[in-house]
Amino acid sequence: MMVIRANTIASGSSGIRPIVVETLIAMLNKGVTPYVPDKGSLGASGDLVPLAHIATVASCDAGGGGYSGKAWYRGELLRGDEAMARAEIPRLELIAKEGNSLINGTAFMAAVGCLMVDRCEKLIQHAEIAAALSLEALLGVSAAFHPALHAASKQAGQVATAAHIRKLLQDSRLIDSTERVQDAYSLRCIPQVIGPIRDTVAFARGYIERTLNASIDNPLIFPDDGSQPFVCVSGGAFHGQGLAFMMDFLGIAIAELASLSERRTFKLLDPNLNFGLPSMLIPANGLNTGLMVAQYTQAALVSDNKTLAHPDSVDSIPTSANQEDHVSMGANGARHLMEIVGNVTNVLAIELMCAAQAIDLREEGIERLGPKTRAVYYKVRERVPFFDRDKELTPSFEAVAEQIGAGEFLAAVGTGYGP
Repeated sequence: MMVIRANTIASGSSGIRPIVVETLIAMLNKGVTPYVPDKGSLGASGDLVPLAHIATVASCDAGGGGYSGKAWYRGELLRGDEAMARAEIPRLELIAKEGNSLINGTAFMAAVGCLMVDRCEKLIQHAEIAAALSLEALLGVSAAFHPALHAASKQAGQVATAAHIRKLLQDSRLIDSTERVQDAYSLRCIPQVIGPIRDTVAFARGYIERTLNASIDNPLIFPDDGSQPFVCVSGGAFHGQGLAFMMDFLGIAIAELASLSERRTFKLLDPNLNFGLPSMLIPANGLNTGLMVAQYTQAALVSDNKTLAHPDSVDSIPTSANQEDHVSMGANGARHLMEIVGNVTNVLAIELMCAAQAIDLREEGIERLGPKTRAVYYKVRERVPFFDRDKELTPSFEAVAEQIGAGEFLAAVGTGYGP
């Protein structure tokens, strides 16, 4: 948020002193991190409440005193004025339009958007990796990924996902090892589902990147060609409707990665659907329930996503004596998007864990894997051993989720995969 606001002000249209930007940069460089609540913004007259918590740390009343907010400094949560004093950064005495410019922008939504676009792009790649391993565990059919089939769609994301799956499955001896003509949709339609998700994230990235370098303030100050040195223009540059849409688009799209993943995991566990694997992927049935409860967790998270993905951007509650009679509620969408991304990460971790278990239960399963998916399998096994009996599941899927966050599976598949 601080970087984005500094960049917005540095564009020169906010009509305030350079020292305001310099103070934000000093706080960033010295590690003064304001404590900002994630609730309270309408996403319309900017993210007023979150940005005010930054401005309160950075500035002071004339003569000192007053509320200074809170900020982290060297691992301690301090009063804002104390954090700034320890970092030896003078707090600003704001003049003219400076207070307004520090809070009148969409930096909370834009900041969340930046972080979530990055995570969504990586989750798409991990979803393709998990899908490939499950395809092999379920003895999938490769025809659904034929390049001509996807070229005919004219959809860039779909073409890319199909190509990635083909690369991941290259030289597999598990794929096409049965007489089946086609698979269920959660396997067969992977490019048709993940491809549009890829396109949606790319669209959101473009909008957010443009927003990062935009002048989002009100009023804005521009040079004048006439007799006046400048012209002051009031408008609605602070309104966050576009970012609100992006938060909702990303949440709706990325939630489908989890929906598809959970269906594949369900197939892996069901002896009526998994083509010869034991029920619940445990060799000793009876007292052992295997990985059954892992899919319960997936189902809970997928259901949670369905609630979280309800679009916040269609809501508006008028404020400010009806002057602000339409607001975006995009900050709520940003919070919900963060939760969805966390849920998707855990759902994919469970699928990877279950797919690795299934590979162990296939005859010569490890040897028949393609080179890239074999590297993924061994990466899972670095943290999660084979389940020969019931034991705690939480440490295992949390370990795989950590591997996803660290990008270990992307490193394992190496060059030749992904964008």
